[in-house]
Amino acid sequence: MNIWGQIWPKAVYLVCNYSPKGNWWGHAPYKHGRPCSACPPSYGGGCRENLCYQGDESETHYSPQEPEETNEIERERTKTQEPKPRTHTPTSSTRTEELDKNEVINTQQMSQLVTCETRLRDKCKGTTCNRYECPPGCLDSKAKVIGSVYFEMQSSICRSAIHYGIIDNDGGWLDVTRQGRRDYFIKSNRNGVQSIGKYQSANSFTVSKVTVKAVTCQTTVAQFCPFQKPVTHCPRIYCPRNCMQENPHIARVIGTRIYSDQSSICRTAVHSGVIQNHLGGYVDVMPVDKRKQYIASYQNGIFSESLQNPPGGKAFRIFAVI
Repeated sequence: MNIWGQIWPKAVYLVCNYSPKGNWWGHAPYKHGRPCSACPPSYGGGCRENLCYQGDESETHYSPQEPEETNEIERERTKTQEPKPRTHTPTSSTRTEELDKNEVINTQQMSQLVTCETRLRDKCKGTTCNRYECPPGCLDSKAKVIGSVYFEMQSSICRSAIHYGIIDNDGGWLDVTRQGRRDYFIKSNRNGVQSIGKYQSANSFTVSKVTVKAVTCQTTVAQFCPFQKPVTHCPRIYCPRNCMQENPHIARVIGTRIYSDQSSICRTAVHSGVIQNHLGGYVDVMPVDKRKQYIASYQNGIFSESLQNPPGGKAFRIFAVI
């Protein structure tokens, strides 16, 4: 190969962008192209002896039909804007999905948030008064506790729970069970709480720890925690994700707001809106006596069944945990 007058028998021909600008007259040739094909039109030149030449336009011999080429780095072509596809705003698409699923959100809780001074007599009104959430710092409270193991109704709920060892000074959840009348209440000092005694008949209650259990999408209240008399406490339940996709003939949902205990706990939780299907989460259930009628509905992408005068079985309500 002839490289600027020198013969290189074993040379490799490379094209480098930093070589002289094209096949210009008076410069060593960068490459041999077709006649006049490599002359940049911006110089308005022509071609002489297969080299670019700035001369009269009359000396130009290249054909205008041929594609023009250069030995320069190609300048980036101006990008033509492609039409953007129309997309719905997230708000509108979300609304459409919500309408399709008939989205319902339920934030009703079975547990009640109380203060360190709250007495069971002040708070307990109705059957839902059995699970409480206590704040931290109740050891420093002066609220009184009457009794040991069995506490009088005028006792502080949270300080009674600390006294019995259900929670500590960091607070937490506890279950309360009403126990009827007791003839007397014994004083004691436990876990930093001094209780007082009372030798007079009064209504009483006990406290217990809130346990947590994980279940499957098919678990029912009838299997897990059926209604009994006297009323018992069900553990707090953790539901897995994506129970909406479970077979509806196996994991049934029967009713609306109040459900048959033959219903799947977790699919019922999605239907009622206390958890989201793609997240799962914690729920509380309260078994209740049977109902004569269960009403069907479509909520959160799940069809529930209706049922009238069931021969057996009980019912339950389901609550959010926030």
